[in-house]
Amino acid sequence: MTPRPLGAAARRSLTATALGAACVLALGACSSSSSSSSSGDKDGSAEAAGPPQLKVSGAYVPQPPTDKMAGGFLTVRNSGGKADKLTSVSSDVAGEVEMHETVKQQMQQVESLPVPAHGTLKLARGGNHLMLMDLKHKPVKGQTVTFVLHFAESGSVTVKAPVEATNYTPEK
Repeated sequence: MTPRPLGAAARRSLTATALGAACVLALGACSSSSSSSSSGDKDGSAEAAGPPQLKVSGAYVPQPPTDKMAGGFLTVRNSGGKADKLTSVSSDVAGEVEMHETVKQQMQQVESLPVPAHGTLKLARGGNHLMLMDLKHKPVKGQTVTFVLHFAESGSVTVKAPVEATNYTPEK
């Protein structure tokens, strides 16, 4: 049996149904994203937002001038509807990795860094960053450093970061 092409009336009916479904989904998304409810609400809006969806990009380590410490930089994008936070980092070249934020041009170690829902955590020169302490060996341009990022909600993510020149600045 050969399928017959849809007539004009059937195409209009399918188009109207699809358009109606799209409107319902769009209205649902607007109401949940503009809601100021907390994650403990009974209506389930926090759960409807979905879990964090993390993607790490732009990771690199500038070749350090000394063999004592190095910096690490990367971007974490969260396309999910729930926030997450970076709680710790480990590396194959460092005995310890500290998370630092920069406030009024002063570095300070922090216990965690937020990754907002539908937002970005950017670790970059002059801002929040990773400090690789107690280096096992000095990372040299052309090598790769492995980071294991530990998140409160999303578990662990392993990232390979190339070692770049000391003065390397990524393109924006």
